Amino acid sequence: MANIGRYHLSLCFLLLLAACVGQSPTSNPSFLQTAVGFGDLPGWNNDPVLEAVPALLKSCDALDKKAIWSPLCRSLRSTPLSTNEQARHFFEHWFQPYAVRSGESDQGLFTGYYEAELHGSFHQEGPYQTPLYARPHDLVTVDLGQFKSDLHGQLITGKVVNGPKGLKLTPYDDRSLIAKGSLVGRAQPLLWVDNPIDAFFLAIQGSGRVRMTDKRWVKVGYDASNSRPYVAIGKILADHNDIGKPVTMQAIRSWMQQHPERASDIMNLNTSYVFFRILTNNGHNEGPLGAEGVVLTPERSLAVDTAYIELGTPVWLDTADGKGNKLQKLVIAQDKGGAIKGIVRGDVFWGYGPAAEIEAGSMQSPGRYFVLLPRSGVTDASF
Repeated sequence: MANIGRYHLSLCFLLLLAACVGQSPTSNPSFLQTAVGFGDLPGWNNDPVLEAVPALLKSCDALDKKAIWSPLCRSLRSTPLSTNEQARHFFEHWFQPYAVRSGESDQGLFTGYYEAELHGSFHQEGPYQTPLYARPHDLVTVDLGQFKSDLHGQLITGKVVNGPKGLKLTPYDDRSLIAKGSLVGRAQPLLWVDNPIDAFFLAIQGSGRVRMTDKRWVKVGYDASNSRPYVAIGKILADHNDIGKPVTMQAIRSWMQQHPERASDIMNLNTSYVFFRILTNNGHNEGPLGAEGVVLTPERSLAVDTAYIELGTPVWLDTADGKGNKLQKLVIAQDKGGAIKGIVRGDVFWGYGPAAEIEAGSMQSPGRYFVLLPRSGVTDASF
């Protein structure tokens, strides 16, 4: 949750707590899929699935070139779906649901994220003293799969330095070094915001909208990270009895606001740092871009671990929201994140604004999901 997926760091309150399957190939023997019927999806007939159709249409723009997706995307564009019954019939016709398990367990963690809102200036002035940096010019990303086939998809990030034995790639600066000014001359601030705590949580979300001093809105999104490990400041605060459990974003934010003299040191315990870019391809009223490159849809977009679920895949959730209410609904995998790791793991995008922040910050729910994969050999005519 900007290309939220990028880090997501996207909410990723798993990153805060513990560190906040489709067709993608995986060699993990614990990843298991079992074909089931739509009647096995808890609450399938109760969800207004028509609400998920616009999100799937966005994904079709990215999936069209894949043979197995092209026929159903073509049918979706040409078929007028105006009721939940029609939409349900469409999904039942074109997709086969699969229950997902990690070994013997079908249970995992589901969290939420949102699009943050901040206040900023293009100049370092007055209260605007916290920079949002663009990608540094000396940041190097290496695809390890180019060197060893079994490392396909694994990336490392660092910087090249001249050592005693010549040039070498070393880890990039951590948060504490950057906070001390190590990027001066190496990275350009995109803009400056008035609250370092807001900037910290913006990085977790991966994208946001900034209200500038001239009243314009500027949207920023994830561009890169230093690839340093994310340290769970929420867990640290809870372990030291500074905040209670369950840990929520609101509790962490409140503690830091009440202890400004310690907030900086606590944030620096998280070595990870995110670099942003200014988004110009969507307006204030549109959501952020996910890792799939499409605008996210509130309550219908999901961040997943793409080692197991292909972006664009419809997913049936069976979990709960932050208030403990059942959350059984159809969402589309359109994002990924640094904290979203594991076979049964998901992060629901709740949108932007105070209500979305509350929903995202309080959601830490056990649950399971089912993936809906395109059926082979299905045609428009039979639909």
